[in-house]
Amino acid sequence: MTGPLVLIEPYANRLGGHHQRTLAALAQARPGSLVIAPHGIASEAVRALREAGARLVTAPAGPAATVLLAVSRLAAGLSSAGQRVFRSRRWSRRLRRVPHQITLIARCLSEASALRSGRRLESGADAVVILTASEALHGAAALLGGQPHLRFVHEAVTAEDAVVRMLGRLARRGEQRVVAVYPTQAVGDQFATAFADLPAVVGAFAVDDGHRLSDAERDGGRAAFDIPAAEAVVCLVGGWWPYKDIPVLEAALDRLKEPLHLVVTGSPLDEAVLERWQSLPGLRVHTVPGPVGDSVLRLVYAAADAALVTRHPGTGKESGLVMDAARLGVPLIVSEHDDALTARLYGQPWALTFPAGDPDALADALHTVIRQPPGYPGQEAPGLLGMRSAAEQADFLTRTFAPLRTKES
Repeated sequence: MTGPLVLIEPYANRLGGHHQRTLAALAQARPGSLVIAPHGIASEAVRALREAGARLVTAPAGPAATVLLAVSRLAAGLSSAGQRVFRSRRWSRRLRRVPHQITLIARCLSEASALRSGRRLESGADAVVILTASEALHGAAALLGGQPHLRFVHEAVTAEDAVVRMLGRLARRGEQRVVAVYPTQAVGDQFATAFADLPAVVGAFAVDDGHRLSDAERDGGRAAFDIPAAEAVVCLVGGWWPYKDIPVLEAALDRLKEPLHLVVTGSPLDEAVLERWQSLPGLRVHTVPGPVGDSVLRLVYAAADAALVTRHPGTGKESGLVMDAARLGVPLIVSEHDDALTARLYGQPWALTFPAGDPDALADALHTVIRQPPGYPGQEAPGLLGMRSAAEQADFLTRTFAPLRTKES
């Protein structure tokens, strides 16, 4: 299994996260792969993909793909305008949800355009994969795109309302040309009821590229933020999305009795919250405005004695921060928001867990890191969390796609 892949990444134009890293790693594992980025590719990702020998496509190939992408962009513009118009709470919830339903349709059309392009440009791929797929209209994307495919569905951002559900039912036969790949069992369970007939497997999205932090990088990270080697540092990476429990972290920081450096990067961030943190005695906050590229992100991780993950209970989506920490060799402080993740980390000396929503327990974990930083995760840490190497992930995708190819034939 060494043939090329067709890799579709709608978020390739965005910096940050592990979308670009996984994309580049898979392309490197399968030279000659076709990478389709319907909304463009960030310059940092372009360099990595060219080094991997990938073929890059950012424009639709063929008239059908061109029309589908044009209609998708029109729908996306309509959705954006609608979200501005119906932003106020004075509108009914039904009206406020309409623009988000149009977004689901726009994403479906964009995926279909990319699938059409992939079919036209590479008919013999070992697998066709949408790396960041919409949570809805799976069958419609396959039918409009004329291409069976795998699709990583990371989370449910917007539930389907009546019109989108009706469109999904009309395209139900297309679901047999799709296999959904859920990064965690919790995400799979979440979708099992809504899409009971959709073929699906569970497999981590992040891949282990083997590029652990070196001692030189760790020294360089401290130097970059002017932090002495003997002082404790925790990093908080990623945008402050609703599933992240920032209030619990703020309450824990207010309980600190010993000095700590906190390196914060991501987008979006709340500047008012950061200003309050900066006024806390003994806490020194270092802010790196996001989104940032991989080289800067490595500096942030390299400076830290531990990476902090605090989420609301029940959040079951894959944490790029947890995966990055295990991959790079950075200890973790993690809320017990996901039972499966907590079970995997149980007893690991490099992972401190605390009950989700408990600021006192988080403060205790921070004090533990301040007094005695945990040891680095070993080479086995990525596998413990279900990560595969890029080559193993490419083989997994090829095996998963094979029944779709056979059925299509």
